Amino acid sequence: MDPILVGKAITTADGGSVHLLPKYGNRHGLVAGATGTGKTVTLMTLAEGFSRIGVPVFLADVKGDVAGLAAPGATNDRIAQRVQQLGIGDYRNEAAPVVFWDLWGKSGHPVRTTVSEMGPTLLARILELNDTQSGVLDIVFKLADDRGLLLLDLKDLRALLALVADERKDISTSYGLVSTPSVGAIQRALLRLESEGADQFFGEPALELADLMRTTYDGRGVVNILAADQLILKPRLYSSFLLWLLSELFESLPEVGDLDNPKLVFVFDEAHLLFDDAPAALRQRIEQVVRIIRSKGVGVYFCSQFPDDVPDEILGQLGNRFQHALRAYTPRDQKAVRTAAETFVANPALDVAEAIGKLGTGEALVSTLQDIPGQGRGIPMPVEHTLIAPPRSRMGAISEAERAQVRAGSPVGAKYDSRVDRESAAEMLANKAQARAEQVQAPQAATEAKDGERGIGGALQEFLFGSTGPRGGRRDGVVQQVARNEARRLGTRVLRGVLGGILGGRR
Repeated sequence: MDPILVGKAITTADGGSVHLLPKYGNRHGLVAGATGTGKTVTLMTLAEGFSRIGVPVFLADVKGDVAGLAAPGATNDRIAQRVQQLGIGDYRNEAAPVVFWDLWGKSGHPVRTTVSEMGPTLLARILELNDTQSGVLDIVFKLADDRGLLLLDLKDLRALLALVADERKDISTSYGLVSTPSVGAIQRALLRLESEGADQFFGEPALELADLMRTTYDGRGVVNILAADQLILKPRLYSSFLLWLLSELFESLPEVGDLDNPKLVFVFDEAHLLFDDAPAALRQRIEQVVRIIRSKGVGVYFCSQFPDDVPDEILGQLGNRFQHALRAYTPRDQKAVRTAAETFVANPALDVAEAIGKLGTGEALVSTLQDIPGQGRGIPMPVEHTLIAPPRSRMGAISEAERAQVRAGSPVGAKYDSRVDRESAAEMLANKAQARAEQVQAPQAATEAKDGERGIGGALQEFLFGSTGPRGGRRDGVVQQVARNEARRLGTRVLRGVLGGILGGRR
């Protein structure tokens, strides 16, 4: 497999090309540097390089300029000069095969997952629930499984929580203690998450990871670009999505060991936004994924302004480093420069700390994993002052018309663009409640109908001949009452006649 050209080393006059070996592409990486120093260009160059060798790529586009990968570039004097300096003989302007994604479905295909697929453990971490509340959430999911209720979106989860609150005494006996305050805390956490737009994230059709790992008919890897310019303003939802995506990737892909090239490369632009606003659970999960996911053929690349934006536990796992210029104007900046310098393998011909502050736009200090004769395989090479190779696609944003054209030609648009709302827990519980209400109302309706059928004739019949009460008691009508009175009078007359005869005979 041909190596990915990163640029040309200019540390010394006889510097050669700097490459990233595809077989070490799953050893992860970091692209750092101050604003405007060329980080995005480096990301685009790497994404194009992976795509050309058949590796699918996923990028979070925070500023909107990564979308330029979908359009061919335009050669100018600066690009022509850089191409000549690097000696790229096969350079030509071309677009990469791109699929756009967007959580809200505006700038790309909608990205969704179901509540069931996320699961109680992951959802509890996203909602930042305590142990007691997490236990109640476990009960909710178990109850849904036992009663055959599908949890697809947030309204399904709310319906289950309402059911648990109503039947908490019976449920506590069978599943464990459920308290009203715990249910209320979960509902409030869901409300906060929903206020950030999570109702768009949960639902069907759910994203299948296989659709992020596509290749074109000519063998190029598809570059998946997530529109994150609005998503990063909602840190809870942003972290939820990334946590779910990494977890799904981690749990779904099989172990493959070391391959000739990665199966998938993830690039997270503006990584400091991810770690600054993310809960501790997300950072822990990312650390776990970065440590282990290499063996599943996936490379994870972070992009941020300072190396220390990435936690040390994760930074130590990043084998390929691309450091653009840092301006040491503040004590924090000076510390970041020292940190960046200490993370590279020393080069006797280069003062790293001094060079970081003097790098021009489109230049970077680069150290990738290489097979060094006499030293070993996968060894970090000494850091090189490198001219970064220009991307072949457009360096800048694209128009809405161009985005719409790319989206219209997408192979997955018909699958994800239309939301599916099939019968799930919310609808099933609503139908059951309606059926119970109708069952309660049925006897009353039958009685009213019976009364209506009797009319005046029925009332007259009851008046004359009596009726039977609801408990079986008998109420006499006029006929029975008259007959009873006549019988009483007749009996009195007979009794008087008999008594009169007896008393008269004695006299």
